[in-house]
Amino acid sequence: MVAVYDQLSITERRKIERWRHAKVPVDEMARVLKRCRSTIFRELKRNHFSDESMPGCDGYYGAAAHLMQADRRARERKLIKHPELCKRVIERIKNGWTPEQISNRMIHERAPLRVCQETIYRYIYSKEGQREDLWWYLPTHRIARRPRRTRRRREPKLHRDVSILFRPDDVAHRRQLGHSMPDRRFVKQICREGNGPVTV
Repeated sequence: MVAVYDQLSITERRKIERWRHAKVPVDEMARVLKRCRSTIFRELKRNHFSDESMPGCDGYYGAAAHLMQADRRARERKLIKHPELCKRVIERIKNGWTPEQISNRMIHERAPLRVCQETIYRYIYSKEGQREDLWWYLPTHRIARRPRRTRRRREPKLHRDVSILFRPDDVAHRRQLGHSMPDRRFVKQICREGNGPVTV
């Protein structure tokens, strides 16, 4: 079952603004609004108002935050608002284009109406895109999108088959200098004396 997320209302954002100026702790805001504390932290970070022309007005404002959130949602639904644009994007996806290629091609062609790669990815993994199985046309064929900015697990630098634990027994019992690990002081002494290879 898909979880339904209830967006913050303008009333809640205005309360957060007043509490923010009053320096109310985020945990207390979350308790009163009956929201997760991470929701409040994310709201304060994403909808923080900042303008270079008004450096003294930086901060969180409820009305400005609501407009910023509405603007983001409008950009995300751009392919829903413009069916012709959506049709061109879907056609290119089914022809093997990646969202990066589609977006950059629109920029190169200087199309008056274009979308970024993130908008295309969000559409592919939305309900509308899932109905058409657009994820199948991507190079990775991943049915669920990997969370953004997550750390990928790196492959080990050395394969386990080349581990020292799998060395032959005759290598483990070598006594010739250069094939074993003798005392470092003994090696330095041999080098100072100028002797050649010595069998220990």
